[in-house]
Amino acid sequence: MNVVIVGAGPAGITVAELVRRGAPTASITVLSTEPFPPYSPPALADHFLTGREEPLFWKGRDVAARLALDFRPSTTVVSLDPAGHRVTLGDGSALPFDQLVIASGSRLHAPIPGWALPGVLDFKSLTAAEAIVRRVRSGEVRRALIVGAGFIGMEIALLLADLGVHATIIGRRPWLMPRMLDTESAGIAARIMQSRGVELRLGEEATAFLGDGAVEGVALAGGEVVTADLYVAATGVQPHMEFLAGSGIDTHWGIRVDATLRTSAPDVWAAGDVVESRDRLTGESYVHAIFPNAVEQARVVADNLLGRATRYEGAESMNSLKHLGLPLVAAGAPEGPDELRTRDGDNLRRVFLSEGRIVGFRLVGDIRGAGVLHQLMLRREDVRRFHRRLASPAFGAGTVVLMAPSPGPVGWVTAA
Repeated sequence: MNVVIVGAGPAGITVAELVRRGAPTASITVLSTEPFPPYSPPALADHFLTGREEPLFWKGRDVAARLALDFRPSTTVVSLDPAGHRVTLGDGSALPFDQLVIASGSRLHAPIPGWALPGVLDFKSLTAAEAIVRRVRSGEVRRALIVGAGFIGMEIALLLADLGVHATIIGRRPWLMPRMLDTESAGIAARIMQSRGVELRLGEEATAFLGDGAVEGVALAGGEVVTADLYVAATGVQPHMEFLAGSGIDTHWGIRVDATLRTSAPDVWAAGDVVESRDRLTGESYVHAIFPNAVEQARVVADNLLGRATRYEGAESMNSLKHLGLPLVAAGAPEGPDELRTRDGDNLRRVFLSEGRIVGFRLVGDIRGAGVLHQLMLRREDVRRFHRRLASPAFGAGTVVLMAPSPGPVGWVTAA
């Protein structure tokens, strides 16, 4: 079997590792646009704050040699011919395959004019992140503008603030993480962000990145133009799939796949940030660009490549900023027919339920028990037997919660 994998991020390298484990003699080629060994983008912030390499190169710098991969860094794919079973590389050469895995990832963007101008940066690749941090440490960057008040924008702002940069977030909605947080949770997060030195300009819409040949400022809806030394577009992610033009592969915002993560071409699969997949709780299809989804999708693709028919249960929505000192976990739906809620100062816990099952939760401050709540949510367990304990920080202190037998439904009390 000759497997070619486009992308060496968490999805791509996990597919390579699992296929090698199941097919020791397979030919596995991994292509990466980056000049580095395979790394984990979620560990970038930790790496630049602490200097630790282990979380970044999570499979080891020697993973390609250890797995006997034909690893090709600094390699670009420019086109795909599914019928001919080959990809064309940036140097003009053609690379044949029996099975192709597209795990090309994504980049940050803002869907406003000028977002592609030189100087509008992202923090999704090690190359881009190194360039940003190098400028910061050289003293070139004192002020940064981040367009986007979502999870990624908050993460970048906190990192830059910790590196001594005056970071400003511009957000169209009047609260942080509007797709994930309610106004109460977001208010606590905002105070924590401000205490860390991040300036928030919320409820202000950025209408364009401005510049002649390179970015020079950001225009706001009110007519003001704001400037900085560094500009980041962070309102969402855009999958890297430019090389699919003319291939016939079915795409929308991301690559559309079936329940096995096969694309519209028989021997072409996809995993990671490039995939438009079904949410396991809501059934809605969109790009779920988080590490756990990439790794689980890679497992499903590898199983199918090895002949073990496996269906993907669906992606999940969960974000956490605890690794940057902002104790916040947001998972699942932002509301539900029933809710359990507790608050003690800036410690807020909201658990949303429907028909006795957790459909989402938001924890700010004290985030103990997040893992147990998450597992109960994914397992769709009837949790009415736990009553108000679900909203207690002590809930889930041991594995007994997951092992407890489930009696019939009992009385349910909805928090006021």
